[in-house]
Amino acid sequence: MSFTVTDLEQLQTEHPEWQMELVEGKIIVIGPSDYESEEIGTRLSTFLNIWVMSRKLGRVTGSSAGFILPRAEGAQEDDSEKRNLRAPDVSFVRADRLKKTKRDFVELVPDLMVEIKSKSDRIKPLEEKIQLFLQLGSVVGILIDPDKLTVTVYRLNQAPVVLHNGDALTLPDLLPGWELAVSELWPPEFE
Repeated sequence: MSFTVTDLEQLQTEHPEWQMELVEGKIIVIGPSDYESEEIGTRLSTFLNIWVMSRKLGRVTGSSAGFILPRAEGAQEDDSEKRNLRAPDVSFVRADRLKKTKRDFVELVPDLMVEIKSKSDRIKPLEEKIQLFLQLGSVVGILIDPDKLTVTVYRLNQAPVVLHNGDALTLPDLLPGWELAVSELWPPEFE
């Protein structure tokens, strides 16, 4: 059986506690993140949002914001099952692309999408998700790996750039002037 965005919306009405994605007609229920991965996502969202909000550059969302992605190449207008609904861990959409927020899933590809490796995640599916978003129009994809303390920055048709502690994450093509020390992403240890 192949599911549609409408089917997913119905399931969400029945099970609002579930976080789901629609991938090639299959509904995938996503389990909760481990605490550290979620904290890293919240830290990144906070740092991004402080910069973005004060300059009115766009919108930053977390892991529950769903994006209805463009139809696969060659899909017909009524080919609903070809629509994917995905939710990156952190997203940024430029203001000129989403002038007003919506009380629904948005039908666009975010300019920036970030995946944070959870304890149970495998790298390959995360990289594939990032590549899909880049192919559909995202400008930058980022993979944060807390196990290796790395931040890998992806751009379409370019070699990935791996950042470590001591490096700074910059996104001049999206957020000129914004800079974040990679070490700021990792949760602090309190004494």
